[in-house]
Amino acid sequence: MTLKSSILWREMAVAVPAVSGPESFASSASYLERLLLLTRRRKLPKPIHAHAFRLGLAHNSHLLCLLLASYFDVGQSSHALLLFRAAHQSDNIFLWNTVIRGLVSVQQMEDAVRSFTLMRLEGPSPDNFTVPLVLKACARLLHAGLGMQIHAHILKAALEEDVFVKTSLISFYGRCGFLDYAERLFEEMPVRNVVSWTSIISVYLTDGRLEEAINMFRRLLSAGLAPDSFTLVRIVTACSQLGDSKTGEWIHRFVEDHGLNRNLFVATSLVNMYAKFGSMNKAQVVFDEMVEKDVVCWSAMICGYSSNGLPREALDLFLKMQTANLVPDCYTMVGVLSACARLGALELGRQVSQLMDAKDFLMNPVLGTALIDMYTKCGSVTQAWSIFKWMVEKDLIVWNAMISGLAMTGYGKLSFGLFTQLEKMGIQPDENTFIGLLCSCSHTGLVDDGKRFFNSISSIYSLKPRVEHYGCMVDLFCRAGLLEAAYQLINEMPMEANAVVWGAMLGGCKLHRDTKMAEHVLKKLIYLEPENSGNYVLLSNIYSANGRWDNSAKLRLLMKEKGIQKTPGCSWVELKGIIHEFHVGDTSHPLAKEIYFKLDELDKKLKEKGFMPTTEVVLFDIEEEEKELSVGHHSEKLAIAFCLISTETEDTIRVVKNLRICNDCHAAIKLISDVTKREIVIRDNNRFHCFKDGFCSCNDYW
Repeated sequence: MTLKSSILWREMAVAVPAVSGPESFASSASYLERLLLLTRRRKLPKPIHAHAFRLGLAHNSHLLCLLLASYFDVGQSSHALLLFRAAHQSDNIFLWNTVIRGLVSVQQMEDAVRSFTLMRLEGPSPDNFTVPLVLKACARLLHAGLGMQIHAHILKAALEEDVFVKTSLISFYGRCGFLDYAERLFEEMPVRNVVSWTSIISVYLTDGRLEEAINMFRRLLSAGLAPDSFTLVRIVTACSQLGDSKTGEWIHRFVEDHGLNRNLFVATSLVNMYAKFGSMNKAQVVFDEMVEKDVVCWSAMICGYSSNGLPREALDLFLKMQTANLVPDCYTMVGVLSACARLGALELGRQVSQLMDAKDFLMNPVLGTALIDMYTKCGSVTQAWSIFKWMVEKDLIVWNAMISGLAMTGYGKLSFGLFTQLEKMGIQPDENTFIGLLCSCSHTGLVDDGKRFFNSISSIYSLKPRVEHYGCMVDLFCRAGLLEAAYQLINEMPMEANAVVWGAMLGGCKLHRDTKMAEHVLKKLIYLEPENSGNYVLLSNIYSANGRWDNSAKLRLLMKEKGIQKTPGCSWVELKGIIHEFHVGDTSHPLAKEIYFKLDELDKKLKEKGFMPTTEVVLFDIEEEEKELSVGHHSEKLAIAFCLISTETEDTIRVVKNLRICNDCHAAIKLISDVTKREIVIRDNNRFHCFKDGFCSCNDYW
């Protein structure tokens, strides 16, 4: 007796204590049947099959069904089919159904359909157990013709009243795109169970008819039926896709009232829904109330915080997840790396990436893209390029990430070269590819190249330019001083210009001090974004720069009356895995005294170099000395001073700012890089600036 067989006999003796030993059951099929059921998931059907063969029990119908099911369970479908053919029981419908069910369970849909066809020729007539199985296979294969033939068989065999058969027909017709048939069959059903309702709801969802799916869910509740977790998850997902927060909250109340919030899958779908609505407080409440948490729900929360502009919260939650000894999956890593990218936390991003095997990033385009995005947004283009170069599978999204990364870090010509490689590879670019290219042109002032790329979107690649492409071109023209060309392009757009397009126009007006045009543009922006403080602030800057302090004061008064507050400037730096946050005039940092001492020291050195603060960026009509103090304490300067006193002289200083860097800070930091001999990388909300030896990578064009 082999070791495996010995183990089986011992397991049987423990599980069936009334049996004195295997010999007393050796001639009994029931003994082998029990043994199969006990060891079905242990990948051990062969020893039992061999024992049954030796005892002459290989043709016992019930034992055969169990053996067939066991072979399918362990992924040995070829053995199952050999056993079935050798049985020579073509009239046994139970064996046919077991084979078809097994083939469907292991996703061998073509084989399942062939077995069904063979059954019609050689075996018994399919029954109400056979039909749902083969309809599922036809639906997966989109085999509409055979499915309709089966429908005809259902009618001839009088099986149409069976609720499971009809439910399978609904799913089949819905999957194959015959929604009218699916709806008609559903409405004709005299008796509907939860599976039937779930089936028709799934049909609507698959076809994108989300509102109809939700209405059908309401009908399900009105019928007095209790939805299962699968139905609830699908409906919550539909609310997320629709952005229907009202219905989503109603379903949440229903879930709580019926005690379904303890279900892991339902609760996770609610977390996802609230995250997509931007309601992270509500998502956190659902998350905190979950009795059981798996890596999927942790990932949903982390990605939710990251995508909703709360990167620090995302990282804090990730640290808690690690404390809970959960291994991050692909989606966790994407959320965490995205949070690191937003904060410019390069070292933390590196540490996090080491939690997974390097091969995972090189083999998985989603993970690879997240890592490339993190490195480029942290200003480490060399490492981003290394990941891109060694990736095994590069889809278009990976190429786009690298092209955009090169564009925003000032490597415009390299992004053009990468685009040429993309074309040589025979990969068709999409709309996002050209957004990266046009941004590169905008940041480098390459107007002619920008025009060429923009025209090629439709003329060469047969793509339709989106509003984002027009926004890039408006920005390009404005930066180059071609305000009239930018305004003309806006008027010629085939769609309505959005706030991004008009915002680019307004930025150009500020850059070139065209107050008259700015006032006109601002009216458009206030109409589109009446609560956006940036529109008011930018016009106020223009008024201030031209000495129109009364107009600036009126604008500030209007903001006050509307309750609109200016978004405060904020900068972040990472040191030894810890994120440090700074605000303008901030004194809350533990090293505040040393930071301000360092700023005073830098100020003296800059003035010795002949630097004069650019006070025109200050919004208030105050004394010049006060203006100098205001711009001297901007958040990015505080962050740089902190890094100067906290890091080694050879370390690169990396700062992330939530707003556009002002003219004064830009000019000052160029000189700071020279007097301190430090490389300073700043990513504002507009682009990257790499300061070194008194120069900036943007060439003062941002």
